[in-house]
Amino acid sequence: MTPLFHDRLNVALLSMALLGLVSGLVLWLVGQPDLAGIAWAAGVIPVLLALCVEIVRSLAQGEVGLDIVAALSMSAALLFGETLAAAVVALMYSGGTFLESFAQGRARREMSDLLSRVPRTATRHRNGALDEVPLDDIAPGDLLLIRQGDVAPVDGTVQSAGAMLDQSALTGESMPVRLAQGQDVMSGSTNAGEAFDLRVTRRAADSTYAGIVRLVEAAQKSKAPMARLADRYSLLFLAVTVALATAAWWFTGDPIRAVAVLVVATPCPLILAVPVALVAGLSRAAHFGVLIKGAKPLEALARITTLILDKTGTLTDGRPQIVSIDRHGDLSEEDILYFAAALDQASKHPIAQAIVGVAQARGIVLPIPASVVETPGEGVAGTIDGRRVVVGGAGFVAAQLGVADPESTVVEAGSVVVSLGVDGKLAGHIVMADALRAGTAELLSGLRRLGVGRILLATGDRRAVAEAVTEGLGLDAVRADLTPDQKVLLVLTERKNGPVMMVGDGVNDAPALAAAYIGVAMGARGAAASAEAADVVLLVDHLDRLLPGIEIAQRSRRIAVESVVAGIGLSVAGMVAAAFGYLSPVQGALLQELIDVAVILNALRALRIVPGHVGQIEGSPDDTAARRPPTSTFTAT
Repeated sequence: MTPLFHDRLNVALLSMALLGLVSGLVLWLVGQPDLAGIAWAAGVIPVLLALCVEIVRSLAQGEVGLDIVAALSMSAALLFGETLAAAVVALMYSGGTFLESFAQGRARREMSDLLSRVPRTATRHRNGALDEVPLDDIAPGDLLLIRQGDVAPVDGTVQSAGAMLDQSALTGESMPVRLAQGQDVMSGSTNAGEAFDLRVTRRAADSTYAGIVRLVEAAQKSKAPMARLADRYSLLFLAVTVALATAAWWFTGDPIRAVAVLVVATPCPLILAVPVALVAGLSRAAHFGVLIKGAKPLEALARITTLILDKTGTLTDGRPQIVSIDRHGDLSEEDILYFAAALDQASKHPIAQAIVGVAQARGIVLPIPASVVETPGEGVAGTIDGRRVVVGGAGFVAAQLGVADPESTVVEAGSVVVSLGVDGKLAGHIVMADALRAGTAELLSGLRRLGVGRILLATGDRRAVAEAVTEGLGLDAVRADLTPDQKVLLVLTERKNGPVMMVGDGVNDAPALAAAYIGVAMGARGAAASAEAADVVLLVDHLDRLLPGIEIAQRSRRIAVESVVAGIGLSVAGMVAAAFGYLSPVQGALLQELIDVAVILNALRALRIVPGHVGQIEGSPDDTAARRPPTSTFTAT
């Protein structure tokens, strides 16, 4: 049964139950009790049939839920002529299932297809011309043209002199990688430099990205089940209900008393109050930029004890930022940035564009470069304000200046040095790195206060880079050089010790997100694969949204449990009264309605949840300012 069909079925059942109840009441008021009974029964039967099918399916999977109580009460009420009571129960049940499916459908509406990242076609060299062909037509040995910005559709090797590739979504390596002729290219990598030719080594179905897709599917099948909150009380409540109804009938000989017990016992505080509280929690979480895909993930999010974090784009910003500027002449730091950014306007290299972005954020007005000559992947030479400027790698700049390669600036692992030459002399170095997100230490402390006792880093990046980035954060473990399947293995291992949450943003994180108890994707810039595999998507690139998300989940679940305890307590009291003959089936249904109203009003308190960790989030009117590199990024040397 597809989700769309399931949603439409729930709407239809709710409509039929409501129509049957209302039309029966109208007929009863105009003096047609027989027709009223038929109308009530007509509204109940479709709901009861659908419920029985669902019960059989659940039992086949080894699951016992409270739906059995609802089915017993409707069946008994119809059997003994209490059609009005049956109609009320049918409306309550169909309303609860509609609310739950509505929550899940609403949360998933914005999710994209898993394969949307990879193109459907590729540009192939054939007989001296270029043809656009479907991926399925590509065979090993074919020669493809990968334009700037394109995603490599299949695995292959570089056939041009070189290629500059962004592999961060696959490997976690934050900086673009320069590949020489003959080196391997993984499908899913983005061309960050000039166009190059790719010699195909594997068909699309056998390539790296397709393998990751299969990993996602396998991980989702192995995912730990997340039982509904309502079902955890099902067996005990079912036993109490059947015992009271049987005892009432056995000792009095009156089957109507058993019907009344079953009607009062219909677990509407569970069927209605729990979805209402959780849907309200979903709405509040979305208000703070946390999209949770349904009530089950919300419940699970409230019980997380272990957190596994990806590095690139999650713990770090995922984009190169300036760490420091080293002067080697008379130019000031701002002058060095001015000349480098002005010339880098002519390049589409991600590091060049990062330098331009920093200069613009600082309010520096950049002139138009002249006489520009770019060596792809190496650097750019040109004229700025009449002065000859060259910017790029240290070796490239040294060669352009006609001097020996200068002493390398000492940098930490994971950093990149951009050199600048002006008028034939070395002017300085700009040190860049994928920096840790601001406030990360405070975020981790907040997560521990919310009950997350174990926090780990899992990255495909090098260990030296991972340890340098996370130094001083107090992580419980750092796992580096991981492939996608190794990340899945780590999640499965940690899952043995309690509920695990995995946070990531790249294609390589998707299998681990699917395997975790709760997968969280950085959705604003993350890959479609990770967003699809995740249970929770952070709609903005701020990891601190985890704090209000978890707190809202915990408080929503607490409100749901309160509603359940109060509602079940009142229902048990009503069942006892019905067993002693103080309530008829219709009176029991009306009493149950009053209990429903009370617990639902209590459940709606979840709409007013204000997380205690939200001040810093709501204090900023937009996210743009939060993304600007801070002016304190530059340090004197």
